[in-house]
Amino acid sequence: MKSKLAITVALLYIISNASFAQKKRLTFIKQEQSIALSTGVNLKFMESGTSNGTPVIFLHGLSDSWHSFENILPMLPTTLHAYAISQRGHGNSDKQASGYLPKDFAADVAAFVKQKHLGKIVVVGHSMGGMVAQQFAIDYPQLTKGLILIDTDASFGDNTVVQDFLKETLSLENIDRKFMEDFQNSTLANNIDPVYFETVVNEGMKTPIPVFKAALLGIMDVDLTSRLKEIQVPVLILWGEKDLICSIQDQYLLAHHLKNPTLLLINKPAMHCIGNNRKNLLMILRRL
Repeated sequence: MKSKLAITVALLYIISNASFAQKKRLTFIKQEQSIALSTGVNLKFMESGTSNGTPVIFLHGLSDSWHSFENILPMLPTTLHAYAISQRGHGNSDKQASGYLPKDFAADVAAFVKQKHLGKIVVVGHSMGGMVAQQFAIDYPQLTKGLILIDTDASFGDNTVVQDFLKETLSLENIDRKFMEDFQNSTLANNIDPVYFETVVNEGMKTPIPVFKAALLGIMDVDLTSRLKEIQVPVLILWGEKDLICSIQDQYLLAHHLKNPTLLLINKPAMHCIGNNRKNLLMILRRL
């Protein structure tokens, strides 16, 4: 009943905001920036906004980079100050030999927040990035203002789809282009701009196979379910109806264990790709 109510409220939320329009746009810095963190890694990021806007950090999924959000950043409202980060091992960020557990990624985000003097932030996390967002909120509550979790879970270890994918991945000696194209295609419900798809594939090819394996093993080995009650801030769950990786049952379980009220948005007919969820995500961010 509680989950059904959440869905109903979420659908009303979408309908009531369908005509919302934000005429003003943030300043979008089109040049990739770099920051040397106290955690020992150099991360690349993109920035959109003004210093007095609500700070929002976007975290991508496995093998992706800040490019996952490149079509969202220029469209954000003036009330936000957004950062899209290429997490360690991904994109043009440093590729460390180790340190690919969710807690390691979360520590990088915390270092980023502190060095940028951002105060409390909203974290938007997709897939692996969603698990990192949960870990961040658990480990750094003093830095967390809210979470938006997109197509993610608190535990991937019991996910048979991910289990099969892990077996395939562990057998690889390197990542070839066909593997990356197939991997990205498996997350799509609809066709996306072919130029953007090439960008996503090219970014994925920058992830070395040891990093790919370590990050995948990292989310498989961690179960945050029992610690979700520690998250005190509002959490919004955004899920694509045709997602073949994270199920609706996973989302119900995620919502059930979170302490604060959670909206579950069923975004038809999206799958696991962040691009398929862009429309609803923009509406949400414009209302933060």
